[in-house]
Order: sequence, then structure tokens, then C-alpha cells
Amino acid sequence: MKAVVINNFVDSYDDVKVSEVPRPVPNDDEVLIQVHAAGVNFVDTLYARGKHQNNLRHMKPPFTLGLEFSGTMISVPKSLTTTFSPGDRVLGDFSGAYAEYILYPASSLASSSLHRVPDSWSFADAAGLAATLPVSYGALDSAGGLKPGQTVLVHAAAGGLGLAAVQIASALGCTVIGTAGSAEKCRVAESFGARKCVDYTANPKWWEEVLALTRGAGVDVVFDSVGLVDQSLKCVAHRGKVLVVGFAGREGNMEGVKMNKVLLKQVSIIGYRYGESLRRYPEEKAKIWSQLWPLINSGKIRPAVYTDREYRGLASVPQALKDIASRRVWGKAVIQVHPNSDAAFVAASNGDRRGRSDSGHDPEREKGQKAKL
Repeated sequence: MKAVVINNFVDSYDDVKVSEVPRPVPNDDEVLIQVHAAGVNFVDTLYARGKHQNNLRHMKPPFTLGLEFSGTMISVPKSLTTTFSPGDRVLGDFSGAYAEYILYPASSLASSSLHRVPDSWSFADAAGLAATLPVSYGALDSAGGLKPGQTVLVHAAAGGLGLAAVQIASALGCTVIGTAGSAEKCRVAESFGARKCVDYTANPKWWEEVLALTRGAGVDVVFDSVGLVDQSLKCVAHRGKVLVVGFAGREGNMEGVKMNKVLLKQVSIIGYRYGESLRRYPEEKAKIWSQLWPLINSGKIRPAVYTDREYRGLASVPQALKDIASRRVWGKAVIQVHPNSDAAFVAASNGDRRGRSDSGHDPEREKGQKAKL
């Protein structure tokens, strides 16, 4: 079978190659899954280059790249036949997703690591769910203690984590303000529920606009996956919270934070690492998913697939990594490992999905929202 194996850390994404490797054979305690689609995450660009802290322990060469997927159950141990069956459409988070097949340990199924794909979602829709949505929810709920009526600032609001955070905060009854790097990305963020999105390339002093939008009060919670803590302190409310979820905009150069602002406003700066949280508190995963599924099933959280460019086949992984690294992508870039996997699904559900893209990025809805703003 084909897989994207990192035998040595790369300097260029063009050096990321597809390899021929043996198709895995499951043991009695493993599930075999055929991967149809895989989500692309910014962290994949770091793993491939050896620039992530996990490269020191968990992701050492050789390893197969990719963290989240959707696919079809091929074989299931007898002990799990009451839960899953061959042919089930599933989604999950597991290292090694950039491959045609993966083995999934049966022990992981009890920890909410594998789920059925919602009936109305395609493989592409579902592929970018498992390593993104629970991260944003865990940060906002577990770390941030989000409450209805609060105002939330989401940085990189049109990215994978950002759009998840926008939808979650909106679904929980909060007012969302986003920031993004272009007018188009701001339109995307607003189409997914942001009340207003500030283009920080057009407005370098974006925090002034955030303050104006909150009538000088500032936001209650900041969701920061980019590395904008110091600037965010200028527009966070007294006793507000800044959630540090990542440093995607820093390229390894950590920002300095002026602690006098933290003291004067009595701000809480809280770091949230989803993977580390689960290693230390594994019971949190089931709790997070139990709260996410009602939001998904009610339609309050929609697919956010990047549709401006298709990534067909594992050979498209280098291009996807380049696009993620260059900030071209909004939402979730998805590798169609088997490009025709969703053909039957789309044909069968075309009537239900007419008028919107697979991402839920609805131009007509955007026009209405823009007029209101």
C-alpha cells in the first residue's frame, strides 16, 4: 500500500514522498481501516521538519505523517462486533493517517477515539474533525470555562482550529469576534458564525477595532492559536482569560509578554495542550465528545472543508503542506486518499446538499450577513 513515511526530517516539503509499504495485518486486538480522506493540520508541517516538541519523544523517524482521518472499517475483532461492523464509515484521530490503511488498537475505541461519520457528512467533511474540533472545545470549555453571553475573540478565525472555535463559541451562546489575514478569510469566518471579523493585514492595530466593537469593555476570552498574547492584552476585559492553544504564527520564535498588563488587568493566561491533557487526564476525551455530538447532530457545527483547491491522492500531501504553511488555506484542507470515495455519497445526497459547498461556506448566506453588518 501507499503511505507518506518520514524517514528523515525534511528541509523542503518537496522532499515529503509517498512510499510503498506492506499493508498492515491486524492482530486480535486491532481494527483495520481503509482511509478515504485525511485532514491536514499545521502541526504536520512541524512534524515533517522535526520542529515540534513531540519530535523529541513521540514522532521520531521513521513515522507515517497525518493525525486525523475518515474511512471504512475492513475488519473488526469479535470482541467489538457489537460496537462496530465491517463497512461502517468512521472517523478518528491517530498518527499515521496519510496512508491507504491504518491499524487502530481496539483499546483506543473505549476512549472515544473512533466515531461513526454523521449520515449527512461525506468522508471529506468528516476527515478534519477528530484532531481539531475537540482541541477547540477543550480549550474553550475545560480551560476557558466559557459561559453564555460572553464575548470571545478568536485569532486565525478562518483556520481549522479557528473555525471550530467560532462555531463552538457561537453554539454555546457567545458573541464571537474574529481576526484573520484577508478580507476573504474574514468573510469565511463570518459565514460560520463570527459576529464580526477584523482583517489584521488591513488594520495592523486590530485591537483598537476589537475595543470599539465591545464599546471599550474588551473581550472576556481570547482564543489564540497564533501567538498574539501581548497584543491581545490590549483588548481583553478586566479579569479576562487568554487561552494559549498554539504558536502557528511564530515559527519557533516565542513572543515576549509585558507582564504589567497581566497584573493591571488581572488577566488569566492559560495554556491548553489537548494531547498532553489526554495523556494525563484520559477521561477528558469521552467528556469532550459527549458534549460535542449534540452540537454536531443539531447542525450547530458544520463541515469546514477548504474547497479552493483539491488534494487528490497521497501525492498531493507536499502541496497541501505548502499551502498550510503559506496561510493560503481556510478551514480544513483534506487529502482525498481515495479521490472517488465520496462519489456515491454526493450523488445520493445531492438534493439535501444543494446550495452549499461541502464546507458549508454559503455565498448567499454570507451576502445576508454582510448586509446586516
